Amino acid sequence: MDLKTSYLGLQLAHPLMAGASPLVDDMGMVKRLEDAGVSGIVMHSLFEEQITREEQGTLMDMELHANSNAEAVSYFPQPDDFRLGPERYLEQLRRIKEAVAVPVIASLNGTTAAGWLHYAQLMEQAGADALELNVYYIATDAKESAADVEKRTLDVVRTVKAQVKIPVAVKLSPFFSSLAHFAMELEAAGADGLVLFNRFFQPDINVEELLAEPSLQLSGPSDLLLRLRWLAVLHGRIKGSLAVTGGVHDGIGALKAVMAGADAVQMVSALLIHGPERLAQTRATLAEWLEEHEYESLAQARGSMSLLKSPNPQAFTRANYMRILNGWKP
Repeated sequence: MDLKTSYLGLQLAHPLMAGASPLVDDMGMVKRLEDAGVSGIVMHSLFEEQITREEQGTLMDMELHANSNAEAVSYFPQPDDFRLGPERYLEQLRRIKEAVAVPVIASLNGTTAAGWLHYAQLMEQAGADALELNVYYIATDAKESAADVEKRTLDVVRTVKAQVKIPVAVKLSPFFSSLAHFAMELEAAGADGLVLFNRFFQPDINVEELLAEPSLQLSGPSDLLLRLRWLAVLHGRIKGSLAVTGGVHDGIGALKAVMAGADAVQMVSALLIHGPERLAQTRATLAEWLEEHEYESLAQARGSMSLLKSPNPQAFTRANYMRILNGWKP
């Protein structure tokens, strides 16, 4: 079965990539990913806070004076919160590029169009085949408008695209007020593709300690549904690539994403739970389904269930919402 696909102009043997995760910190795990047949690897993000602090020479100062001004220091994550500092990140990127034959995509995580973005150039020089901009921003300022929030991301995209020649994808959250319109604005700003979606990790409350505590929950198959909707809406409406991340745990999940319009499928939670070998199982299931249903290639299935091509486009709209509610019986 011909499973070839193109993502950000990169030719992939199949759509199953390893999404951003700590797996890439271990070269043994990177080798297992390649042995499992991964089509591409996305590194986890290098954070704006890491870069700006290192450039300001404050990391050592924070450690030396951590007890002298606890409230001010605690505003930022501690140095130990990050697995790889900026220089170690670039070195790990070089090592992975030398070790594998598949495309390697670096990732920057930040929210402002500032000097730290020159690291996009350093990632390109280190061998990254593409760059993923992970825009993880929670709008908590009541004085900041939706237009201001969007402008932040557009400014980051324009700044990066002016500095690099490699393709750039933007990893979005689903919480923009007019996502389809914003997707077109991002494309106009130079984005070569979109990754749907970033997952905002929600804090829990410890009622005994009266603390807000970080809470990590890996994705499940139900998380895919939101992504299917927006893949289906955006397919055929933007020219760039579409990737899905979150909720794909097996071959049928990958098939659904492709049918909705995904060019690439980034797997993370399934690999963390089951190991890199899950990739081979997922690929086999995907190929078997296509063969059994007499498809000639993956390309034939891509976008076949998008909003523009779906035999039931109302499934993605308000009409389906009303039908579901009215159809429930006690």
